Amino acid sequence: LLNRDLVFADLAEHPIVLRLGRTMLGWPALLSNISGNITHPGAVRGVLHADQIFVPEPWPSLPQGLNILWCIDEFTAANGATEVALGSHNLHRNPNRADADTAMTPIVAPAGTLIAFESRLWHRSGTNTTNNQTRAGVFSFYTTPSYRTQENWFLSLDPALQRYASDTLLTLLAYKSEGFGLVYGEAPL
Repeated sequence: LLNRDLVFADLAEHPIVLRLGRTMLGWPALLSNISGNITHPGAVRGVLHADQIFVPEPWPSLPQGLNILWCIDEFTAANGATEVALGSHNLHRNPNRADADTAMTPIVAPAGTLIAFESRLWHRSGTNTTNNQTRAGVFSFYTTPSYRTQENWFLSLDPALQRYASDTLLTLLAYKSEGFGLVYGEAPL
């Protein structure tokens, strides 16, 4: 999404998001991925998962990632709102087949809402039972710099964006180094 419009870069480094990221993950942090998620009428629920699958179990007591969800449309139980398993982050593991019937709570929120949850929380897309409503959201996923990003920004990012990106965004994308990834002892840019 960063290549599509600068508004996505604005979301990725929104001041509230940065404050949450610094509090939960410390600094520097990495933007692992930013993607759109749309459920159309008739879409079935997604697979129950946590976004910390890259961390060996049992998971550490502190989360290694942060999810930011921007509700582009209103999120309702009927249109496929993201569902979460309350308290599942305390289990310090991924869900398995035996967890398929775990009680889920839809995140119901108006368009424009920012929702944050840590990477250990089990979640999935809900079922869209409507006849005429889509549900769109933008998901940004941040990690501590100990982990490789899901998106290889060095290969996928339009080089023109690098010229206009803030130092903060360049740090989130690992183009600027604050404590990691030096090249000959200096930050790459």
